[in-house]
Amino acid sequence: MFSDKVIFYGALDWGLGHATRSVPIIRQLLKNNTVILGVTPLTKTIFDEEFPELKKIELPPYNITYSKLLPLWIKLTLSYPEIAAIIKKENKLLENIIKENNIEIVISDNRFGLYSKKIHSVFITHQLSLKTPVFETIGNKINKSYISNFNEVWVPDHEDERKSLSGELSHSNHFHKDVKYIGPQSRLQDTITNIEKDKYDYLILLSGPEPTRTELENGLLKLIADSKKKVAFVRGSKLKVEGLKLDDVELFDFPSKEELKKLIFSSKKIICRSGYSTLMDMHLLGKKELILIPTPGQTEQEYLAEYWKKKFGAVSMKQNEINVKIF
Repeated sequence: MFSDKVIFYGALDWGLGHATRSVPIIRQLLKNNTVILGVTPLTKTIFDEEFPELKKIELPPYNITYSKLLPLWIKLTLSYPEIAAIIKKENKLLENIIKENNIEIVISDNRFGLYSKKIHSVFITHQLSLKTPVFETIGNKINKSYISNFNEVWVPDHEDERKSLSGELSHSNHFHKDVKYIGPQSRLQDTITNIEKDKYDYLILLSGPEPTRTELENGLLKLIADSKKKVAFVRGSKLKVEGLKLDDVELFDFPSKEELKKLIFSSKKIICRSGYSTLMDMHLLGKKELILIPTPGQTEQEYLAEYWKKKFGAVSMKQNEINVKIF
């Protein structure tokens, strides 16, 4: 990595995954550098918890939302002009940040506008190649054009394709002249003790945007109500759950990092989305019994769920197909 540099680091706010996987990278950078963080209201929740002492500068949120009617790839296509405007805005803002804070290096986890021709710019992604059912060629052309603005690319995956956690997403399209594989990243990989092994039959980890989060939660809660299994349920929301008797279920809204690690280690099986940051967490914590339910219409998660099914023996299930067989 770098030494004796002033680094500006920003992460995409499409969920919390980009911020959480950035934590170990930032910790490594802090050993020999000064780091200033770019934050949005969402990523600030993680960065304030992990790095309360670091200076933080607000960045414009990307405001990526889901639709009840349209698949995500269609929604993103229709929203491209708005997203492109935000990318242009953050790029202009970055030039002021560089000047005012004497920034020497900028590192962006999937924020396309955080690059500068004046200083060394690094882009972090596991998606050198996009998976979409339509317009894949155009989507990859746009992806390539943005990433090519950066001096180098860091991929949070194994360089050996035989061990890859992201498959074709990170190994099939090496258009950039300087790609470095930095290995899987997780803020949860520190060793912990005093774990009650197999305390729970299942740990359910919900995440992601509405309304799909609530739809999946409601479906799983109905199944759990008829089950005798011991379940820990991390909801990822503070909305109230009403009308269900859940004697064998422990509900958690937003557990701390330590609480979450303990829940993962003390559960036999994990039910979760197939977001890449979550999958890295599971891999680095040695959890192999996974039931993956990709966010509907999110083609990256759909690809990863099928890839992990074939490569690592995970169970892949569509959200509209969840049934009592899970439990």
